[in-house]
Amino acid sequence: MKLEFRAFDKSGHEAVGVLDVSSLAEATEKLRQQELFVASMSPVNDSQPAAAGMRLRGGSARRLRELAMFSRQLYALVHSGTPLAQGLGALERQAANPQWRAIIGDIRVRLENGSSLSEAMKAHPNCFDTVYVHMISAGESSGKLTVLLDRLATLTRKRAHTINTVRSAMAYPILLGGVSVIVLTAMMLFVIPRFAAMFNDMGIPLPTITAAMIAISAWLRQFWWALLIALAAGGVGLKYYFASTVGQRVWDGFVLRVPKLGTIVRSFVTARIVRLLGLLTDSHLPIQEILRLTRLTTTNAHYADLLARAEESVAHGEPISTAFKDSSLISPSVYEAIRSGEQSGQVGPLLLELADFLDEENETTLKSLTSIIEPILLVLMAGMVGVIAMSIFLPLFDVTEMLGPGAKH
Repeated sequence: MKLEFRAFDKSGHEAVGVLDVSSLAEATEKLRQQELFVASMSPVNDSQPAAAGMRLRGGSARRLRELAMFSRQLYALVHSGTPLAQGLGALERQAANPQWRAIIGDIRVRLENGSSLSEAMKAHPNCFDTVYVHMISAGESSGKLTVLLDRLATLTRKRAHTINTVRSAMAYPILLGGVSVIVLTAMMLFVIPRFAAMFNDMGIPLPTITAAMIAISAWLRQFWWALLIALAAGGVGLKYYFASTVGQRVWDGFVLRVPKLGTIVRSFVTARIVRLLGLLTDSHLPIQEILRLTRLTTTNAHYADLLARAEESVAHGEPISTAFKDSSLISPSVYEAIRSGEQSGQVGPLLLELADFLDEENETTLKSLTSIIEPILLVLMAGMVGVIAMSIFLPLFDVTEMLGPGAKH
């Protein structure tokens, strides 16, 4: 029977999924061996699809690291002649993450019950996306499973490396921006009011900039709650808007048009599309299926439209490069590489080489951009602090000038 469970590991992370076992006791013992503590367990209604599977908690980079390691280790075991089920059992026993261990265990059980590897992985879409499952299926049908596992390990490792590169590059600018906001907020809420009280007691005329700063500080101290509510409401509204189809399309178009940033985004998205096309082409899948899978994994709506046009071109008997010829989303070098590959019959290898080149170029560009952003943020932070400091000290200079002649007499 199939039992749907909800459990937690020692760290408190949730794991949910479906186990195919003979009894409730067997299910409980299996989860206990995986160091999972059961919160609830119930039979699965067979009329409902049970492919929701177990979910691996954590960020995308963490899931990709787990998947890349799994693909690499499974490739090494299968390449050495280890039976697939036995190899999965070894990976299950050595998995450090209890959730990932449960997922591998479920795949092994499904495999032992007669399912193919791709069918077993399809039950866990949170961990194995459509492209991964289709490439495994292609490997099983063509007898090249080890080759495709090696390519999938490379693909997931590249994706994880790209995410880590972007996060590492943006970590310091985000930290610096956060510190700037905290410092400015503290000055407006605590420093400016003290000087405002002193200037009020002295009864001196205030420069325009000082009066403006004092007014802003007073408003923030009185209506800080309204500002927080407005920011929270705006953030939630924007989140839901950009999560919609229309909002997502607007956002995708905006990031592509932003100077410098748009160029980087186009380059990163192009590199991912080129790598997927290269890998899938070498997997011997039908060309329309390759384009469809690539389109489904493309997050930018405008690039998805481009791939949809490529599907239409192929359906009408035209080459893929036709759809990319006059597009502003694809650089001429990528178009020429695809066209040359089609003429020579070596589309896959050429695209993979081009993807490696684009990844290296993107990493260099991102580091260069970060080196430019950091001093710009420092200058902006210094400028804002300087404006506040000037608004404070200008009245003091006026007082000094007023008292100077009197002190001489």
